[in-house]
Amino acid sequence: MQLQAAKSRFEGQGIKLAGISYDSRAILADFSERHRIDFPLLADPGSKTIASYHVLNEAATGITSGMAHPGFVYLDPSGIVRETYFETAYTDRFTANNLIAKLFPELVEETRRSVDAPHLKLTMAQSDRVGIPGSRVSLVLDVTVPARTHVYAPNVTGGYIPINLTITPSPDIEISAARYPNPRTLRLEVIKETVPVFDGRFRIVQDIKISASKAMIESIGTGKSIEIAGIFKYQACDDRVCYPPTSRPVTWRLEALPFDRDRSPESIRHK
Repeated sequence: MQLQAAKSRFEGQGIKLAGISYDSRAILADFSERHRIDFPLLADPGSKTIASYHVLNEAATGITSGMAHPGFVYLDPSGIVRETYFETAYTDRFTANNLIAKLFPELVEETRRSVDAPHLKLTMAQSDRVGIPGSRVSLVLDVTVPARTHVYAPNVTGGYIPINLTITPSPDIEISAARYPNPRTLRLEVIKETVPVFDGRFRIVQDIKISASKAMIESIGTGKSIEIAGIFKYQACDDRVCYPPTSRPVTWRLEALPFDRDRSPESIRHK
């Protein structure tokens, strides 16, 4: 359903969608009708195609035997696999908008919010505002540093103060390491040192996953609002002076929805 909602965004980049499942044609036809899916859903009841892409879930048994690990394969026009995004756990999912943000970082489209910060500009965005347990969401912090000013990269040494984005732990989410761009090397002629820095405009991406724990699933009900809070720390320096280290709180908000429990008619379900 999330993929259907993002269909126009993929097609805007020249990408056509198709899904493949170990389900029968009858199950997929029922699913498409109930959820108004208008891109092809391909039936692979023997899981031969799924196995050929090496994404068969070997741990799945019983009525789930033959299912694939959840994820995406990105093919170029000649049919060559360019990117794959797959999870091990069945409950864990890359959302469609999360995938778009990975393939086309400039297309993170959710409403942007600015945070007042001395000596630079902070703007927050996110790949999704809604998800289900197991959904991966990309949180974005765009940083704009004025001309002739820089901040220090996380791998700086020698007593310099690096930038750092830290998300506050919560039982509602699982937090991955923040991803920073490659810094440039700045030569400090006065003290004859080189340091890794960021300047101009750059982006920090923080992936989180909505928890799929039993407690989280039970707490969602018909929907649950999650506030994701963090702190961004930095020290800005220009050609003349390094300003005092400072920090700014940053927040994102996400709506967690329950799993879709609707199923196909019993007569066509997996036996």
